[in-house]
Amino acid sequence: MPALADVVAALEALWPAARAEPWDAVGTVCGDPDARVERVLFAVDPVREVVDEAVEWEADLLVTHHPLYLRGTSTVSAGTFKGRVVHTLIKNDVALHVAHTNADRADPGVSDALAGALGLRVTGPLVPDADDPAGRRGLGRLGELDAPVPLREFADRAAASLPRTATGLRVAGDPEGEVRTAAVCGGSGDGLFDAVRAAGVDVYVTADLRHHPVSEAQQHAALAAGGRPYLIDAGHWATEWPWCEQAAAQLDAVSDRNGWGLRTRVSRIVTDPWSAHSLAPTATAPSASAAGAPTPHASLAPTSPEQPA
Repeated sequence: MPALADVVAALEALWPAARAEPWDAVGTVCGDPDARVERVLFAVDPVREVVDEAVEWEADLLVTHHPLYLRGTSTVSAGTFKGRVVHTLIKNDVALHVAHTNADRADPGVSDALAGALGLRVTGPLVPDADDPAGRRGLGRLGELDAPVPLREFADRAAASLPRTATGLRVAGDPEGEVRTAAVCGGSGDGLFDAVRAAGVDVYVTADLRHHPVSEAQQHAALAAGGRPYLIDAGHWATEWPWCEQAAAQLDAVSDRNGWGLRTRVSRIVTDPWSAHSLAPTATAPSASAAGAPTPHASLAPTSPEQPA
């Protein structure tokens, strides 16, 4: 079995820390470099439920996409939820390593995994890295479908291909509009609208889309691009989870080449923070509601805390 230092070196080769954004917090959070590693668990979030899974599975290393301490800290007291995560990991000899924006920019990276889940053939990065002469690394990805489909069908395919969450997918655009080309960005992506417009794609799939950027993007599209790009907000956790499977496969390949015999596993615990979606069964005008008109009883659709569909 390899030492943690050997496995971390392999992870750094896949996702070099130097390629992370300056504000990011990536790399090894805790762990003994000399400790032996046999089992590696991959997940999006280093939250209590995932850490408990790592302990139960007897993992030696937990690799997450999101940092534990993105903004730094002055305490690891077990009286805080993040401190308790650290205490639990150390007490059970589980190391924690983070690959965040360095995994976003990688080749392959987070958005490659998202594009693959959506059935897209990747044609290049949405925002290429200036220091990559091959033009393969960078933020987001551009891709194509084998054949055009209506936006409604593309959104349905995306909903079926990505892990199920309580909020599902939000779609902006003509449901019958044709989709052949797409831009994708795992995680928060409304800061890349200029690049998406410049790419001239039919649809943009990302997460955490806010009201004003989406409204302005739609108005811009209606004026200059015939309603395109259409927009799909598929949820932050759901758009990044496919990377876990891709990352585990990459480490498996390294393990095979080195004869390490590592066992990898991808957590299927749903760590999306939203737990239910309340939706009125029939539309009710806001003005009528404000005037005190009765509204239908909302239905509640809970999501399972485990097993992405």
